[in-house]
Amino acid sequence: MSSVHQAAVYDSDRRFLDIALPFVRDGLAKGDPVLVTTTSANLELLADALGRDGRLVDYAESGFLGRRTVERATAFHRYWQRRGAEASRGGYVRILAEPVWTGRAAAEVRAWQRMEAGLNLLLRGTNVWMICPYDARVLDPRVVVGARHTHPTLAEAGRPPVPCPEYTDPVEYIRECDSVPPPEPPDDAASARVETLHDLRAFVSGQASFMGLSHDRATLLAVAANEAAGMLETPLSVRLWERLGAVTCRIRSATGGVPDPVAGFLPPGPSAGPGDGLWIARQLCDRLDIHHDQEGCILQLRFPSARAEELRQSRKY
Repeated sequence: MSSVHQAAVYDSDRRFLDIALPFVRDGLAKGDPVLVTTTSANLELLADALGRDGRLVDYAESGFLGRRTVERATAFHRYWQRRGAEASRGGYVRILAEPVWTGRAAAEVRAWQRMEAGLNLLLRGTNVWMICPYDARVLDPRVVVGARHTHPTLAEAGRPPVPCPEYTDPVEYIRECDSVPPPEPPDDAASARVETLHDLRAFVSGQASFMGLSHDRATLLAVAANEAAGMLETPLSVRLWERLGAVTCRIRSATGGVPDPVAGFLPPGPSAGPGDGLWIARQLCDRLDIHHDQEGCILQLRFPSARAEELRQSRKY
């Protein structure tokens, strides 16, 4: 059995239920684990429709699985690890997963589309059946078009899956995402050329402290930069700047890059792997973007600024 990854476009509450209810009910009838992660409004619709059977479903609002792509991909994989053995013979671990698309900047949307494409690789070899709903009432049409490139099939209410003619090989799609260059740093960004990872850590932690990060937070950013850059060849060009609540660290190598398109999206295994450092870096940063071009590779890490972190911490009390 192989994984199934489908998109489902809906434009009304009724259409959402027409897609979600058969998927969930069929799974419950067969004894398959079922996870539903969507908007609070859709969770209420589904819970009302399921009645007492709703108690057998694992629910979570979309934001509960994390603000970052790596958190979401890891959550799905861990759910499969915990519940996969409970699926009926020949059955699936069923996941109805609707990410949050609205309000995101273009680079962030691209990062989430990159993750959607990567799920086809990350879940390969599992018995996960995932349907990703897309609400055409509120989404940018370009997001809906993107779904057809990142999902092999469409789930339509009451009909067999329909192949997506626009579906793009995940490696090719991720390569296209990584070919989009990030915006250039401001002219006053701090810059350095470093020959070793020790020099990289020293420069990043020093500049981050100068920008107001506490010693511990500056060290975390330096660790993230070190772990991400472990896949690159030295010497490295490094630039740091602060803008709109984030400290950004850009690391460029003139040679080499990140060969595995989904490196760093799953936790490290018992033995060390080439993507382990990227996974650690993704855990520590708000976002890690990758860009490949003829001049080499760029890794760009976004980290909360001192004031942004202060606001986040104040929400905990």
